[in-house]
Amino acid sequence: MKESIGFIGLGIMGSGMAQNLQKAGFDVHVWNRTASRMDPIVAEGAIPASDPADVASKSSIVTICVSNTQDVEDVLFGDRGIVEGAQPNTLIIDTSTISPQATIKMHSRLHELGLRMLDAPISGGSEGATNGTLSIMVGGEVSDVNRAMGVLSAMGRQITHVGSAGAGQMVKLVNQIVVVGTMQAISEGLLFAQKGGLDLNKTIEAIEHGAAGSWMLSHRGTQAIVRDFTPGFTIDLQQKDLRLVLEAADEMGLPLPSTSQIFQLYRSLQEKGLGQEGNHALIQALEHLSGVTIGSSK
Repeated sequence: MKESIGFIGLGIMGSGMAQNLQKAGFDVHVWNRTASRMDPIVAEGAIPASDPADVASKSSIVTICVSNTQDVEDVLFGDRGIVEGAQPNTLIIDTSTISPQATIKMHSRLHELGLRMLDAPISGGSEGATNGTLSIMVGGEVSDVNRAMGVLSAMGRQITHVGSAGAGQMVKLVNQIVVVGTMQAISEGLLFAQKGGLDLNKTIEAIEHGAAGSWMLSHRGTQAIVRDFTPGFTIDLQQKDLRLVLEAADEMGLPLPSTSQIFQLYRSLQEKGLGQEGNHALIQALEHLSGVTIGSSK
């Protein structure tokens, strides 16, 4: 018999993930801070809850997908938080990207209350959330991972148990370092192609299946050349993650020169009011520096 699932956080990523849990046959109890976000999935059969405690009281596994560390803290331990409604041995799966250090403390605090936790941040953009093809990197105990596999498999294609509490968050930060570094390289390559008079579509077609190929090139590069900056992941959220990266690197005494530079490039876009654009809008910061505009005749 399948467990009753709770889902908290129905944003760009969470809405698709919750819908895939429904498609997998789970009874899904949902809550979102902005209540209207629940309407589409409730119309498809999800069960609305009044607050996180209400979700937890009706669910043996609760999945969280919210924006930042404080949001997770509030959902877990705040007024009418999960801990107020959860039964012993409830498993909490946090798919948010938050502080690894704070995550370790949350694991410990929840275990003291007789609850279980996995940190299971996700990658794959809104497309992956919708299609159930996310990459999920999981930190926590093996028994909890095994218990969660049905839920995780409904939301993702690549599920990797990467270590103990907090390890999932650390691997996600590695992911973000590589994502933004790749996007900077794609941006520079496309600007080089534009300045050299190349057909940008043909350029991507020629290189995307070779050594330079990547998910970011095939998906976000093709969006960038038609100036479609619809977010699969916003600049503001990317910056939140890069702050986590740089804070963790600072604690370890590790220099990350390229990541630090990209953080500043994104900041320049935020100052222009572009924080809700997709993270592939990084190319706009490099356009400003170079004087070259993708898709122009110059």
